[in-house]
Amino acid sequence: MGQCGSRLRSARMPHVGGAVFRKYKFPFENLPLENGAKGVAYAGALKPWSRSVHSGVSAKPEDARAPVVCSYNEWDPLEEVIVGRVEGACVPPFTVEVKATTYEKSWSFFMKNGGKPFPSEHMRKAVEEVEEFCNILKHEGVTVRRPDPVDWSEVHKTPWFESPGLYASMPRDILLVVGDEIIECPMAWRSRFFEYRAYRSLIKEYFREGANWTTAPKPTMADELYDQEYPMRSAEDRQKLATQGKFVTTEFEPCFDAADFMRAGRDIFAQRSQVTNYMGIEWMRRHLEPKGYNVHTISFEDGSPMHIDATFNIIGPGLVLSNPDRPCRQIDMFKKAGWTIVHPPTPEMPESHPMWMASRWLSMNVLMIDPKRVVCDSNEVATQKMFEKLGIQTIKVNLRYANSLGGGFHCWTCDVRRRGGLESYL
Repeated sequence: MGQCGSRLRSARMPHVGGAVFRKYKFPFENLPLENGAKGVAYAGALKPWSRSVHSGVSAKPEDARAPVVCSYNEWDPLEEVIVGRVEGACVPPFTVEVKATTYEKSWSFFMKNGGKPFPSEHMRKAVEEVEEFCNILKHEGVTVRRPDPVDWSEVHKTPWFESPGLYASMPRDILLVVGDEIIECPMAWRSRFFEYRAYRSLIKEYFREGANWTTAPKPTMADELYDQEYPMRSAEDRQKLATQGKFVTTEFEPCFDAADFMRAGRDIFAQRSQVTNYMGIEWMRRHLEPKGYNVHTISFEDGSPMHIDATFNIIGPGLVLSNPDRPCRQIDMFKKAGWTIVHPPTPEMPESHPMWMASRWLSMNVLMIDPKRVVCDSNEVATQKMFEKLGIQTIKVNLRYANSLGGGFHCWTCDVRRRGGLESYL
């Protein structure tokens, strides 16, 4: 069984005083000195005295250092997390894959502002919200890490396309942690092709400290990956196409966003969406199943599926928030396993609030600190009451302006380490 635990703190030298040293053994070793001489030298930190050492019985090795990266589900006690950045965000060009995943009322915004920074005053307020979110997480005892700042307005060019970037706001979209492994995911928007740059410093640090690091096959994002004639003139068209199982991404090559996967120990649930194709899900299945995981494909009555965590958010062992507007077609699988299915209340966000890349259902896009504490929107009173009825304490945070960039608390984060083991819940 896999196991995560708190990282060991640096050892403190004992207070210098007489009898206090009796409980320590001193690891001296014979070491070669200059000119071929030999001598005795101190070769390590003080260690507690062990009766087995003095009795001639081999001492049991000390516990190995707990992994720096380790997370199996969405609710075990959170110890370390990556929180995204607002700074440098750039409006994506209005390409076919952006059109297929955004709302009709926002299309004119993308057509007018593609390649430009988002409105400055809105972003200023978003920065303040995210910084306060980070401060609250720290107050709750969570270590907070941040991606590197990048100017995403810079245009990049590959043999197949050119595009400005988007942002490093949503680490949940690009990074998937499964056990002690970080998986860099091959996202489908061209504006996100180089988004990994903002996270490489962190990932290299984790790798050097023992984490496993996998980069899924990078897509070319050639024209063949997209249905360039995707017949969508309105949201109604998109609803019909999704019902027919037609998406803007083809099966030309694997692509998937990490946020289309939801973890529950040995069982990982994925959806085919506008940004995650079946080849991508199959790549993940072949990668994870030999390690003892089961990758399940589930689907929803959703006119524009993109990211599972505002549709089906698992918040505890056998406890899931299921969007009442997007029912899960495989819900009986969970009911037979004895899961509790909770339908969150209608979001209270005003329709007038600008939501360029997400829906108001970010009200259910929450972050579990542990099974009994949740970070949720301070404006969503009905959602808070729902959690209180479930016996879960709410940590209320305002992220409304940051929501406009396309994510809630779950999207804005990637949990690096949660304290718990690998179990099966299905």
